[in-house]
Parts: sequence; C-alpha cells; structure tokens
Amino acid sequence: MTAATGLSLYDRTADRAASTVIAGYSTSFGLACRLLGRRVRTHVRVIYALVRIADEIVDGPAAEAGLDRDATRRAIDDLEAETLRALDEGFSANLVVHAFARTARECGIGADLVRPFFASMRTDLDTREHDEASRIGYIYGSAEVVGLMCLQVFVNAGRRDRVLPDRLVREGARRLGAAFQEINFLRDAADDRSRLGRDYLGTSATPRARAASLARIEQDLDAAARCIPLLPPDCRRAVALAHALFSALAARLATAGGDERVRVSTPHKALLAVRVLLLDPFTGGAS
Repeated sequence: MTAATGLSLYDRTADRAASTVIAGYSTSFGLACRLLGRRVRTHVRVIYALVRIADEIVDGPAAEAGLDRDATRRAIDDLEAETLRALDEGFSANLVVHAFARTARECGIGADLVRPFFASMRTDLDTREHDEASRIGYIYGSAEVVGLMCLQVFVNAGRRDRVLPDRLVREGARRLGAAFQEINFLRDAADDRSRLGRDYLGTSATPRARAASLARIEQDLDAAARCIPLLPPDCRRAVALAHALFSALAARLATAGGDERVRVSTPHKALLAVRVLLLDPFTGGAS
C-alpha cells in the first residue's frame, strides 16, 4: 500500500487529531462510538471533537489561561469563522476544523446547523439564568443541531447523492439531543451554579423545576426511541447504547438529591453494551 502523502496525509492526521480530542474527554461517548459502523464512525468523532473544543472555550479553560470575557468571545467567534470558511474552502490550518469541514462537505452539514451551535456557545458568556424561551433556544443550538449533524452523517456518509432525512427521524434526532442536554443540566447543576454562575433550568435547585425537567426528558427519550429502528443498521446499535446510558442516568436523577452528580458505573455501562449487542431492543429481536 502506498503511504499517504500531501493532502491525503493531512486529512488522515486531522481525523486522528479529532479522535484524540474525544478520547481525552468522554469515555461514555467512546464506548457508544465503537458500535458505529466504519462508514460513519470517524465522521461522528470529528463532529463531537469540534463541539467539545467550542464548549471548552466557554466553560473554563480559556479563562484559566488568562482570557477575559471579551477575549473568550473573540476565540469562539474566530473558531466559528474558521469553521464556516473551511466549509466553503475545504481546508483549515486547524486540524479539528479541517476534519469537521471534510465531514460536513461530504454529508451535507451546512451553515444552517453550524451557526445556531456557535450562537448557543456565545450565550454561555452572557446569560446566567435561563427562562423557558432562552432554555429552548439554547438546547436547540447546543444539542439538537448536533443530533441533526450526526443524522446527516448516518444517512449520507459514503453516498454520491445526498438525501434529506425523513421528518420523523429528524424530530427523533432533535429530541434525543435535547434529552441528553437536559440530563447534563441536571447532573451538573451544582457545578454550573458554583463554578460557572449559570442556571440553565431556571431555579434548577427546586424540586418543582427538577420534576418538570425529568418529565421533559422522559418524553424526549420515548419519542427518540420510536425513531431508532428507522436509522441505518450500522448506526442503530450505537444510538441505542447512547439512549440506554442516558436513560440510566435519568433514572438515577429521578431518585437522587438535587446536588448529587449521578453516574453510570463502568460495569453497568458494560452490561448495557452487552444487552445492545445481543438483543436490539428497538426491533424486538436478536441481533
């Protein structure tokens, strides 16, 4: 096999850089991602690598490095501008942005999904307590569009002619993303308040607010579950595992104290993975 050179080598290096970012930040995501088919696995990793970098900019590391709020805003603005430019040009000197742009151009991820994401990241610099309207908008930009990006990969990776995902499946992708985000809001509520000075749920420490959030999560997870059988076979098990992991977190949140950060143990994660591998609960039959 001829060794990769030039742009081919640069592309591969960019993909590896994105995988390194994900490996450093998320074990649960890495577990689910390994169940994705090779056709889509790298594409999903690079999406989450870009998302993670943007999230980290506004969640502390930039400030710890000495950037004030204006400088942090410039950093997130610059990352968005570089990403949008790479969508047009197909190249970036930022390896993770380059990898994301390659995925976006192949799978049909456009500025209509990228811009809302970065808008939500900027919201973290300005909004300390969300009301219902701002919470809905924030969740759309920070999580639902990420689900839609992944869905574009699921249906279009490796295709010559891109297709638009079915409306029902798009709704499922959005609601799964919303459930994931709101679960994270509840898990991280104490840290968000004390370290970042944010309240995503609006007086999130109150039992009433927690109950309303848990009800929304249950409804979103149920709606998303109905759409998983409609996904391509090489994507379904990974999404099913992610759904199972977050459902387990939701169940623990329902019985935990308000400031307790719940988690799913490593043995429980492994058990859920085995169940998904041996029996697909969304088709009702053995795999």
